[in-house]
Amino acid sequence: MTPSRLVLDTNVLLSALLFHTGTLSWLRGAWHSDRIRPLASRQTTAELIRLLGYPKFALDDDDARDLLADYLPFCETVAVPDTLPAVPECRDPFDRPFLALALAGRADALVTGDGDIQALAGAFAVPILSPARLRTWLDRERKTKT
Repeated sequence: MTPSRLVLDTNVLLSALLFHTGTLSWLRGAWHSDRIRPLASRQTTAELIRLLGYPKFALDDDDARDLLADYLPFCETVAVPDTLPAVPECRDPFDRPFLALALAGRADALVTGDGDIQALAGAFAVPILSPARLRTWLDRERKTKT
């Protein structure tokens, strides 16, 4: 089965990486088992590294490296060109790289809990899913392929 190619926004990704028994911890197993293939760009990876350095997470350099090592090898790296088809305007400029990555990487979906991004669902060429909708979508996809 071909893995679903997904852009995971930073908040979704941090929840999956930091909270081993949290509601999004299943995503780690999904990329480990090649059920999903996260897409990453230079900008989205830099954003993840920046956020892992936040004091509230209390991660030392080794902890951050371990988390990155549990994620980045499972990613497909996408070079996002300077010129893309129109990316809808969004309130938060930190959201734009995720929208650009979804377009450039021809993602199957962009997964987010961010209301600003979810509000763009009707105006964006790539499906925008909440993590819960993604799980339902993946389960349905698996059932139809078996």
